[in-house]
Amino acid sequence: METTTKPKVTPKDFFLWLGAMVALYVSATSLILLVHKYIEVWYPDMALVGYSDPYSGTIRFSIASLIVLFPLFVLLMRLVHSEIRKIPEKRELWVRRWMVFITLFVAGATIAGDLIAVIYTFLEGDLTTRFLLKALTILVVLGGGFWYYLEELKGTWETKEGLSKLIGGVVALVVLVSVVSGFFIIGSPAEARLEKIDVQRTTDLQNIQWQVVNFWQLKQAIPASLDELNDPISGFVVPVDPDTGATYIYERTSNSSFKLCAVFSTASDATSLTMPRDPYMVDQNWTHGTGEVCFDRTIDPERYPPYTK
Repeated sequence: METTTKPKVTPKDFFLWLGAMVALYVSATSLILLVHKYIEVWYPDMALVGYSDPYSGTIRFSIASLIVLFPLFVLLMRLVHSEIRKIPEKRELWVRRWMVFITLFVAGATIAGDLIAVIYTFLEGDLTTRFLLKALTILVVLGGGFWYYLEELKGTWETKEGLSKLIGGVVALVVLVSVVSGFFIIGSPAEARLEKIDVQRTTDLQNIQWQVVNFWQLKQAIPASLDELNDPISGFVVPVDPDTGATYIYERTSNSSFKLCAVFSTASDATSLTMPRDPYMVDQNWTHGTGEVCFDRTIDPERYPPYTK
């Protein structure tokens, strides 16, 4: 009478499968979020203008996750399949079956919830192109994962190595296109740095402006130079250009008006994903082009009355 021994799960097997599943979940989520952001750019919701993601954090995080974790997922799955080809008994490892079934359950439940949301939204009469494309993205990404792991249970990828490589190449191409497309929206890292520096310049000008207003309320006079705003007691020091270290251009134009100037590297854009949506910046008209830009300000004594002695 022959007895069969079940293959034992080694630490290597456990962490290969665990690492592959974590890399898969994060990669799939990042791809969905990335495509959702693209849809928001192509089909903007005007009611939400002003509440976009500052500095495109979601896009950058998704791109970074895909660049690191998707290749890791492909590598780990190749190692797993290579092990199974050498030792076919490893198909029956409990860690493999549990990871695959958990993945199928999560993907299937999410797809079902996605379809329910689409039907419910349709019945309410609120189905928009934007919502439909987001739902379709979830359906395609998770549906592809569901199919892949159904075939994993059948052992398809161990027996058909060529097909496995073909599927991996197609998915890698989709991920690559998604990642590259992000740079057309958020710009290159160098452009992002320049925009952040310009945001800091705008913030510096805002701080200087309010110090000038406070100075006028205290002394009923506009400071002759920025040096008069330095206050060792309060700790305020007039900021300088964060990139060049140059002093910002300031000019007193009357006893109640002044001008502030800075040299900007980029043009501000109310629709740009890489610029923060600060309502105060919009109200105070801090939009700018490239090069030296000046902002003329006049203090309204009724709105900013002088302080009483």
